Amino acid sequence: MSSDTPHQPRFLPTCREEMKKAGYDELDILLVTGDCYVDHPSFGVAIIGRLLTDCGWKVGIIAQPDWRDPESLKVMGRPRIGVGVTSGNMDSMVCLYTAGRRLRRDDCFSENGEPGKRPPHALPVYCQLVRQAFPGIKVMAGGLEASFRRVVHYDYWQDKLRPSMLIDTKADIFVYGMGERPTPEVFRRFEQDLPLDNIPGTARLLGKKAAEEFDPGEKYVWLPSYEEMLADRDALMTETKTIEREMNYLCGHGLLQKHGDRLVVVEPPLEPLTSAELDRVHELPYARLPHPKYKSRIPAYDAIKDSIQVVRGCPGGCAFCGLVVHQGRAVMSRSEDSVMREVDAISDLSTFKGTISDVGGAAGNIYGSHYDKEKCKSCRRSSCLFPTPCPNYSCTGLEIVKLLRRISEHPAVKHLYINSGIRLDLALRQPEFMRELIEKHVSGHLKVAPEHLSKQVLNYMRKSSAEEFYRFMELFEEISRTCGKEQYIIPLFISNFPGCSAKEMKVVDDFLNQHRWSLQQVQDFIPLPMTMGTAMYYTGKAPDGTPVTVNRGLAERREQIGVLKKKRSFSERRPDNRERFHKGKR
Repeated sequence: MSSDTPHQPRFLPTCREEMKKAGYDELDILLVTGDCYVDHPSFGVAIIGRLLTDCGWKVGIIAQPDWRDPESLKVMGRPRIGVGVTSGNMDSMVCLYTAGRRLRRDDCFSENGEPGKRPPHALPVYCQLVRQAFPGIKVMAGGLEASFRRVVHYDYWQDKLRPSMLIDTKADIFVYGMGERPTPEVFRRFEQDLPLDNIPGTARLLGKKAAEEFDPGEKYVWLPSYEEMLADRDALMTETKTIEREMNYLCGHGLLQKHGDRLVVVEPPLEPLTSAELDRVHELPYARLPHPKYKSRIPAYDAIKDSIQVVRGCPGGCAFCGLVVHQGRAVMSRSEDSVMREVDAISDLSTFKGTISDVGGAAGNIYGSHYDKEKCKSCRRSSCLFPTPCPNYSCTGLEIVKLLRRISEHPAVKHLYINSGIRLDLALRQPEFMRELIEKHVSGHLKVAPEHLSKQVLNYMRKSSAEEFYRFMELFEEISRTCGKEQYIIPLFISNFPGCSAKEMKVVDDFLNQHRWSLQQVQDFIPLPMTMGTAMYYTGKAPDGTPVTVNRGLAERREQIGVLKKKRSFSERRPDNRERFHKGKR
């Protein structure tokens, strides 16, 4: 590592002039991202850039380079140690394409939402661009796209299995998951020209000779090979079940997967950050603003600029969600003091008007989650909450209530809301939180995600029962009425999930008709790489081997999408409900 620790500039350099202002003669590390550069802890490249700078390296960022021109990466010269590459905060294919495989009209991570600023499968494109710009340079790839595509995976937009993206990127190493632990170690080894083996939370590709000499011992388990998976569709289900079984960092093994005569080695999952470490990550000296070179708004920044992330990870393990693939099931919570220091930082911004728009993460009611690590040491569950809550998982809601009350007492905070969405399977067991939330922290509308109402589909999704949603609705309306507030639930439903036929979708349709609910936002199922829902979509089977209905083409999917898009008449409502549901519709 560099002997002299440079100061942390207000923004990390993006050009020669900014390097000079930061006192950099050359970069140690260059980071390349498919998003705009926003120096905020909600943006992965900002976190990694600030962390590496804090470790003593001189770091620069090139955001959304021209992927057709290697010269676009040379604006700050050749970095001394290596390059880190990410496609951005989301998988590039999700940024570019809809569930109907149509190009999106905007990209919320680009200036003014302009689409087309990143290529499809951005990670290999950027990595190859780096190789062209800097021959022989060492390359680390990370972020969501690396996490989702570290092994053989189904690509929905190409409708085919693809090999590990290590093959296409030719990166020296992948960092999967949240990269604060392994990334500094990777660059330390890059700098000292050390082997890259045995770094938890990483993956690498071995050539023929190294693959033959590799000794797996008892540390690794085998996944079906790429060739086996091409020959047998059911092998994707086998792979997915194995990966889920090995996700627990306390007992998970590494993974091995042959690609011809080469071998992908995925090291075991990394240990989550402690509360103190998570505090440190969020309290690095971010500018908390988009880089000044951007003259127009960046929608993704607008959505989070006055919000606070207080947790990481998710206990749910829902079959359609890729969050657990990337962040893991273990929920990490920041300390109250750290959160309050972030409230201070937000309140110092000239743009702050007194409203904290969100306090949450994967959900708004998982802060303060607790586990007994000893009891988790042999756990192989894919969810802490499904099919029944694990007795070793505890989240009473009392800690988030305490935090919310403390934030509300801050002199600069006029309004404090939770917009992360509420887990129904927890909320009904958190009575004090429910009352605190509904009475004080709903901005008129509260997002909840029943996702479906059919018992069978909910089981496939690994979601709580429809009865819990109905009970939540009743409790929400009762408390709202008691405290004299006119506020509404925004329910989120998913169409075309595997196992959902017209019969199952009619359950949702009947509910929406009964309540005259017209939804303005429609969630159609997108098969994300490495999720159980995708394995079901590709194989046409449930995890137990039962055949399930799968709607594949847009023509097959339109009927269920239409159920959620249907405009329902308001004229038939009872007068006392008409205004309530009108304002609550999406």
